[in-house]
Amino acid sequence: SASSTGKVMFEVVSQRIKSNGGGHLNSAYDAAPDEPPVYEETNFPGEEHRTIRPSVISAFGHDTLDRVPNIDFYRNAGSVSGHRAVRPSLQELHDVFQKVSSCDDGEKSDGTPFDDLESADTSDDKGLVKFGWIRGVLVRCMLNIWGVMLFIRLSWVFGQAGWGVLSFLGSLLMFKLKQLHNFMTVFTAVYRNCNLKLFCCFLGLGIVVIALSCVVTTITGLSMSAICTNGVVRGGGAYYLISRSLGPEFGGSIGLIFAFANAVAVAMYVVGFAETVVDLLKEHASLMVDEINDIRIVGCITVVLLLGISVAGMEWEAKAQIVLLVILLVAIVNVFVGTVIPATVDKKSKGFFGYTSTVFQENFTPAFRDGETFFSVFAIFFPAATGILAGANISGDLRDPQAAIPKGTLLAIFITGVTYLAVALCVAATVVRDATGNATDLVIPGVACNNSAVAACELGYNFSSCAVDTCKFGLMNNFQGLVLSSLQGHFQPLSQIPLTSVFPQALCKDNIYKALHFFAKGHGKNNEPIRGYVLTFIISVAFILIGNLNTIAPIISNFFLASYALINFSCFHASYAKSPGWRPAYKYYNMWLSLLGALLCCVVMFVINWWAALLTYGIEILLYIYVTVKKPDVNWGSSTQAVTFVSAVSNALSLAGVEDHVKNFRPQILVLTGSARTRPALLDLAHSFTKNYGLCLTCEVFVGPRSEIYQEMNAGMEKNQQWLNKTKRKAFYAGVACDNFREGTESLLLASGLGRMRPNTLMIGFKNNWRTAGRDAVQSYVGVLHDALDFEYGTVILRINQGLDVSHLVAEEGVYQEALDNQMMTNGGKAKGLFRKSRNSSQQVAKMNEKLMEASGQFKKKQPKGTIDVWWLFDDGGLTLLLPYILTTRKKWKDSKLRIFIAGQPGRSDLDKEEMKSLLKKFRIKCSDINVIDDIHIKPRSDSLKNLDDMIKPFCLHEGSKDMIQADVMQKEHPWKITDAELSSFEEKTHLQVRLNELLQENSKSANLIVVSMPIARKESVSDFLYMAWLDILTKNLPPTLLIRGNHKSVLTFYS
Repeated sequence: SASSTGKVMFEVVSQRIKSNGGGHLNSAYDAAPDEPPVYEETNFPGEEHRTIRPSVISAFGHDTLDRVPNIDFYRNAGSVSGHRAVRPSLQELHDVFQKVSSCDDGEKSDGTPFDDLESADTSDDKGLVKFGWIRGVLVRCMLNIWGVMLFIRLSWVFGQAGWGVLSFLGSLLMFKLKQLHNFMTVFTAVYRNCNLKLFCCFLGLGIVVIALSCVVTTITGLSMSAICTNGVVRGGGAYYLISRSLGPEFGGSIGLIFAFANAVAVAMYVVGFAETVVDLLKEHASLMVDEINDIRIVGCITVVLLLGISVAGMEWEAKAQIVLLVILLVAIVNVFVGTVIPATVDKKSKGFFGYTSTVFQENFTPAFRDGETFFSVFAIFFPAATGILAGANISGDLRDPQAAIPKGTLLAIFITGVTYLAVALCVAATVVRDATGNATDLVIPGVACNNSAVAACELGYNFSSCAVDTCKFGLMNNFQGLVLSSLQGHFQPLSQIPLTSVFPQALCKDNIYKALHFFAKGHGKNNEPIRGYVLTFIISVAFILIGNLNTIAPIISNFFLASYALINFSCFHASYAKSPGWRPAYKYYNMWLSLLGALLCCVVMFVINWWAALLTYGIEILLYIYVTVKKPDVNWGSSTQAVTFVSAVSNALSLAGVEDHVKNFRPQILVLTGSARTRPALLDLAHSFTKNYGLCLTCEVFVGPRSEIYQEMNAGMEKNQQWLNKTKRKAFYAGVACDNFREGTESLLLASGLGRMRPNTLMIGFKNNWRTAGRDAVQSYVGVLHDALDFEYGTVILRINQGLDVSHLVAEEGVYQEALDNQMMTNGGKAKGLFRKSRNSSQQVAKMNEKLMEASGQFKKKQPKGTIDVWWLFDDGGLTLLLPYILTTRKKWKDSKLRIFIAGQPGRSDLDKEEMKSLLKKFRIKCSDINVIDDIHIKPRSDSLKNLDDMIKPFCLHEGSKDMIQADVMQKEHPWKITDAELSSFEEKTHLQVRLNELLQENSKSANLIVVSMPIARKESVSDFLYMAWLDILTKNLPPTLLIRGNHKSVLTFYS
């Protein structure tokens, strides 16, 4: 009964589940070859691993193989947060139930713990260090954003840019209208006449530097939050986000650039630290060599120490960062406290006067010096804001990156932005731009005090000498404006080295750049990228030797801005594609805001340094082209694929609303190759017609009961398409299952294509074995030709004397390869004996099939100098002429010239030739020669007729020698045979095919390819075997021959 059968099924499944540790067996499962490499994946928050138990089935009230929805069914290969359960395949649920013993099933299944990547032992992963959003993201981002620029460049930035200017929109407008130096002249005049009551229309230009940086980073942070909450984020940071969103081409190019930028950032932070140390050495007269070389020495020593700390491990480094954050916070608080303590005489001589309105008002306007501009100052400051990816960079080490990255990153941007702004305003309100550091430079009555430091004059100090000589103190001169806390701030590179090394490791694991795969290896329980640390160290040392922070910073700015631009564009692109897979948990983003952020990054790059921006994009484009050409075997479901699909559907719909026009006709070929590898010559020639500009469908008909062949058909779909892609044939594969060949082909002819992108030409190989194939096979073949003409398809038949089918060679190759693999497994990777043994048999097979293999590959190689002979005997709309012309436009056929042969009447050959010449000229088709055949009506030679008689003799009824009754009986028994009446009726047409073969032998025996108008057999008038005899005798013993018949609708026109 049904219930007892269900119980048996349930018991079998239960045994299989128990025998495999709770994992369901699925023999149809095969790990996808394009899944990403195994990275460490975080656990889902609040998730406990749940095994699919048989008791779940009882929830339905009856026994069933179906499973309730569960997260374990959706895990990728390499997941360490839980085992991937394999749901029952559709075949297991749909096929006729067969009771199979659990032990046999377990041995054969691909879903066993031994075969499934998800079942790998993850016991060692318990020691992994995983961080929350505070330690993993917030702390790291703040440490990366605070540091060098806060302590030794922020005062200089506000000294150059000031903190007050006309509204930013107005300044941008004036900057567009005039060069920067003219703008400063205009601004000064406006400022001097500006009413301070209009203070509300003022915005700090120095503040704009910080605000613009925060705008860029905030928009990028929002975009990054959307991307990283659209699925599980693994290790790799910005590279992982961009590559999984836009694809390996963009991800691979920007990943390499971003990794390089982070390595250079280490050099920047170390040089900043070294500057502070060297200033202390200079203050105590303890320089080792000179200032620049001391920076290099201290920087190299520092980066070596930091390398050692990083190699010690991520866990120790994370603990050290907490201590450093505390020190950094104390230092920042120390700045604010220091500004309210009354200034000493020494501090006043160095430009610090405490909070005074005169100093604050004097620092209101910009005072760019030494060729600096707003954007050059912005370029030096912007790296201060580039630490926003610090948390995303270690996404693989976060407990819940989806929640931690948005929360920690955006909060860090807000906190650090407010801190920068507060510190900058405090400095601008307390320190003048220039100071001598000499306590005796006081205002003396009668001595002029009219330099730029008017505020100092009002406060009793005369720094007029700074207008002539360069002073050492003040906002413009002393980079160590916050010297009390600068030393603590420069421990920032400690966090940068390990973060930087994550990029090369993730990039190398994906194996996009083969040369970098060496750096993919990790060490220890945390998979520490030691080799990546060393690579970062080498790059950092190279840039530390520059020894100038202002030179290093703009280099980093361009690279980081390029990365941010692509992160923003990734968010926009994914949103624009409207893929159902784009479902970010973080909703506070806008696709147009992301696009604005991407454009803003690009504009700022060019304004900062146009040639550096061009260089950055040039490198990016070269890397993009490299990855595109190499075509890495990965598929990450990028938004590029989604947009391509949307564009394809949109274009197809647009074409559907436009009527076909003869000028836009191109052959769209449905070629019956069988399996894609079975008839290479047929496929290569069809591909030559369509190339990259037309539709080419390689089709296969699986004949037999559908229940027996559908598995073979489904398995072959992906395999054949992959082979086409691998061999660079721009074609699609399609297969159908039918009870007979004709019905399957009819389905393909009727249903293939999409809208206007549907085939209009059928291409098929000539059936060489028609005399031995049997009645049904011949009727099916000829029926396909009839169907193609009924459906108004152009029809093309290719004949090569050696044949087209190489399926037996492909099968032997597969058997040989399988035996070779088995022998290598049993011999520990060595198969010398088998290879020698098989080589002899392979040589024998190759020798036997040498001609076939050579003929099969002839259209794949460049054709020698020669001709394509076109026998355009009947006007079919021009397809017989168009196809060979298309061939001559291909590189492989460029040395083959067209020769045209036409049928003419005796006595007017010259006139016929001129008419054809005029027609070809109007069609703009060049040919080397035009030949008029005026003896085509002559009766064939007797030996040729005898060959035809021998060919059709087994298929003739010979009823003429019988009486009428006996003849009728014979016709009823063999209705498919050729009758004497039929031969008599079509004698002239039959003789025409024989005569044409004689003419072809005389005129085109040495052609590279022959194209002949295909004769048409009227349905129910010409028997199938007689028609096959026509085609056979017409193309017998010739070079490769194409029989072509258009659908008698024009495909050529001479109108513009």
